[in-house]
Amino acid sequence: MNYTSRDYLRDDDEKTTSVAGQRSVALSNKLSGVLSVSYADSEIRDALHLLDLKNVQNTPDLRRSIRSDLQKDVIECNSSIVREFGQVAEQLKSVGSIISSLNACCEDVQRQVAAARQENLPILDEASTLLKEKDDVEKKKQLLIAFNKHFVLPEEDLMVLTATTQAIDAHFFAVLDRTKQIHADCQILLGSESQRLGLELMEQTSRQLNSGYQKLHRWIQKEFKALDLENPQINAFIRRSLRTLAERPALFENCLESFSEARRHVLTDGFYNALTGSSANSDPTMKPIEFHAHDALRYTGDILAWAHSATVSERESLESLFISEGDEMAKGIRAGRQSEPWSAIDGESFDGRKALDGLVNGNMTGVARALRQRIEQAVQSQDDSVTVYKIANLISFYRVTLTKLLGPDSSVMEALSALEDVAMSQFKALQSDQTATVQGEFTQAPVDLSVPDILEEALTQVKALMKSYESSLTPVGSRENDFKPILSQTLKPVLDSCDSLAKDLSAPAIDIFLLNCYGSARATLQPFDFTQWLVGQIDQVIASSTNNLIDYQHAFFLHVSGLHSLLIALTPLTGSDEDLLQVPHLAPFQPAALMAASQTLDEFLPSALIDALENLKRLNDTKLAGEVTSEAADRFCADFEFVETRLADVDEIVAAKEERGSSSDDDDDEDGGEENGRDPDRVKVQRDEENDKVPLRSFYPRTSGDIRVLLS
Repeated sequence: MNYTSRDYLRDDDEKTTSVAGQRSVALSNKLSGVLSVSYADSEIRDALHLLDLKNVQNTPDLRRSIRSDLQKDVIECNSSIVREFGQVAEQLKSVGSIISSLNACCEDVQRQVAAARQENLPILDEASTLLKEKDDVEKKKQLLIAFNKHFVLPEEDLMVLTATTQAIDAHFFAVLDRTKQIHADCQILLGSESQRLGLELMEQTSRQLNSGYQKLHRWIQKEFKALDLENPQINAFIRRSLRTLAERPALFENCLESFSEARRHVLTDGFYNALTGSSANSDPTMKPIEFHAHDALRYTGDILAWAHSATVSERESLESLFISEGDEMAKGIRAGRQSEPWSAIDGESFDGRKALDGLVNGNMTGVARALRQRIEQAVQSQDDSVTVYKIANLISFYRVTLTKLLGPDSSVMEALSALEDVAMSQFKALQSDQTATVQGEFTQAPVDLSVPDILEEALTQVKALMKSYESSLTPVGSRENDFKPILSQTLKPVLDSCDSLAKDLSAPAIDIFLLNCYGSARATLQPFDFTQWLVGQIDQVIASSTNNLIDYQHAFFLHVSGLHSLLIALTPLTGSDEDLLQVPHLAPFQPAALMAASQTLDEFLPSALIDALENLKRLNDTKLAGEVTSEAADRFCADFEFVETRLADVDEIVAAKEERGSSSDDDDDEDGGEENGRDPDRVKVQRDEENDKVPLRSFYPRTSGDIRVLLS
């Protein structure tokens, strides 16, 4: 603050006598100065704070003495501080003397320590060397412990791996995996300076691994003897054991051979038990297969169904046992072949599915032999060719089905292929005998021209064969060629015999008989798509016989109606006027003959269709008989139109000629009328000329429209 309170009071007294204007200016200046002071200044705040602490009262006396009072307080404070610093100085002097004493003692101790160190220096060096050696020994100890822990099996683990009294469990596989890891890690030692140690450890772990695999091999063989593949809950340790044993291909193959032999006996015994029902465990509600031995087809079907069921069950069981996710078995085989290169066969890679097919095939070998023997006996004892063929188709069905499970080269496939050949040979032999018998008994056609009984039997047999073949699994593209020999042996000889018998018949019986026979054969073969080659040949015969019947019916219409003679007379003539003028002089077109032909036509038309159909009454296909008669009637109508047209043309030409010569004819009649009346020849010529003037249509009045209506 620039002014004290006392200064302000003094100034006020001095200015009481000044002019009022100057006083007011000074006062305003002071006020401006006071108001311009910043009370936010730290010094101002500290001063005000001190005044508050002293509890100063704002009085005129106090304002006059406040400065001196404050200065007095400052002096007192300074003197108090000086006295206190004097005491501190005295204490510091005493501390300095004490520090000097301590420094002297420390120097004495240092001299003593240096002397002691000089004396103990050899001992310290020796101790340092011993401590370093101790650290080295400790490191070697830790390294040895770690090495033994990693590369050496504990005694208890070694007992689990090799001792036969110890069971195969998860601990065994853990120890085996650790031993394999040790054996693999020994290769690192071979690449270092410790080659001898690596070789010794590898030899040791190899012996331990061999002992472990031998133990595992014996345990698996033991388990296989009591293994029930029908139980879906197969021991998981067996599957794991097989995948582990696959790392030793020789032991694995030996184990599979033993297992396959055991399964072969089990399946063969199961097959004979199913045949005879002699097992104590057989279901009493299920009849043995041989109970139906009198029915060869069912007997064969039951045997093949049992074989299929056994194959599927065996494959599914072995697949769950030997085929694992991730191809673990194949990985084990590959690892084993790498460790035992001599065990690889031609360097081929292991195929799990192929190995499974081979195992199932080996297991089914005994069943295949027994199955072939039983079915072959059933086939050879049959004398019904249809039954034998159904058996052959049944065998073919199961052969195709089992091929997908066992492959084409399995023993079961060989047995089924051989059985199929035996069945087809038996069928061909029976069919040949039956054909020879038929041809010997088939000497003449039936009187009513119906289908012979022998053909009916053949068609019934062929229909049964076709239905059986239709259910087979033969590819669609090869069905026709595959079934062609069957039709050639069964139906074709009988149809050929029908052709031979038809040659001894006369028309129309020959064609009616052929249509009856071939129509029945076509109706039997048509529904099947693999018989179209023979249906095509039959269609040709039917078309030829149908045309022959149409020709016969056409000839019947011509002869019975009397139109034949007229048509024969007109056919050689052309449409020229000269040829047409000859028509009235032809014998069939003389008035009497033409009227007789017209009378014959009128008598024929009312019953023409009935009489024509009577000719085909022995034709079994009445629809075909109607179509043949209708076609013949159409031809007859066309022939009638031809005759009608020719007669109309003749009448037209004759009328034109008569008009041209009418005038000259009248003159000749007036000059020689009497003479003509007296000459008989002249009279006859005149009568003929008069007849020529009569239109031919007047003697033969029927129109083609009438004919079509009556024959429709």
